[in-house]
Amino acid sequence: MEETRKSEVILQTLLAFIYLYLFLTGIKLLGVSLKGLGKGFAESLIQTTANPLVGLFIGIVSTAIIQSSSATTSLVVGFVASGMLPLSHAIPIIMGANIGTTITNILVSLAHLRWKEEFKRAFSGAIVHDIFNFLTVIVIFPLQIKFHILTRVSYYLTVSFQHLGGFTFTSPLKVAVAPAVKFFLFLVRSHFVLGIILAFVLVITSLIFLVKIIRRVSGKKLELLLDRYLFVNPLVIGLLGFAVTAFIQSSSVATSLVVPLIGAGLLNVEKIFPYTLGANVGTTLTAILASLVTGDFTSIQVAFSHLAFNILGILVWYPMRKVPIGLAYKLGEVVGRKRWVALVYILGIFFFLPGLIILFFRR
Repeated sequence: MEETRKSEVILQTLLAFIYLYLFLTGIKLLGVSLKGLGKGFAESLIQTTANPLVGLFIGIVSTAIIQSSSATTSLVVGFVASGMLPLSHAIPIIMGANIGTTITNILVSLAHLRWKEEFKRAFSGAIVHDIFNFLTVIVIFPLQIKFHILTRVSYYLTVSFQHLGGFTFTSPLKVAVAPAVKFFLFLVRSHFVLGIILAFVLVITSLIFLVKIIRRVSGKKLELLLDRYLFVNPLVIGLLGFAVTAFIQSSSVATSLVVPLIGAGLLNVEKIFPYTLGANVGTTLTAILASLVTGDFTSIQVAFSHLAFNILGILVWYPMRKVPIGLAYKLGEVVGRKRWVALVYILGIFFFLPGLIILFFRR
């Protein structure tokens, strides 16, 4: 009997890792497909900005399209280094990219759509990330326009770190999922629309089975592990978010990993809020290290402006964390009652509203 139980646990653990791998592959495939479909469009958007407000919303929509704030930041750094984009226009795009990258974990929460309470929890946990970024923009954007606060802070940071040099780091996660992503792209013959559809199927299917296994195997044990060792206090939680994001080089993947745990009731919004803040800081590390390698002052300043934005946001909103956490819970309650609101939110916040602002102010 004991042997059978051990075999069952081993099998379920193995299946959990397989589903986790497929989940991460699906997220990466979604990013690659969207990037292939919309990178040219994003590049043309970024190049044509001349208004800081337009730049902010271009950062949102371009990052939502290509599913990577790192990719948007890299494009911006390249344009700044080549002289095609002034620093004053680049910084609002970076701020918008911080918002746009949060669409991934909101999409992941849709896997819980069939279960009202689960979806309410998962959506609240997913949305606290972009609420924090929106609130930070509300505070920092006017200060940047009026006093150039990010320009000044990033300048001093650049002066301090310019001559340290840097190094490149390849994420083990990217290496691990690359063969599977290439295989699926081969199956769809690199048709990116089919790639997007396949990615959604992979993410949702693997997530549903992963949550079932988590419930079946762990029970209170996983909850105890999370409470005692990982999500112990805000500092440890924030460092965990930073470390996970720096390791896998993707804040959207790092935050998406905890969405199923929130949906299953193993974590709550209060617990994962410091985690998302740490992830926000962690996602800037790769660009900073890469820019330090180039030695180009303006490129380094762009990367540090991203870090400055996140640090200032934490200093402002962590002491008032009840505001973003409360808003996340309220929106979760709304979509729990009317689940179609989630789709309206995604399309409206990440595409329609930015599209209207860009069209209106670019005239």
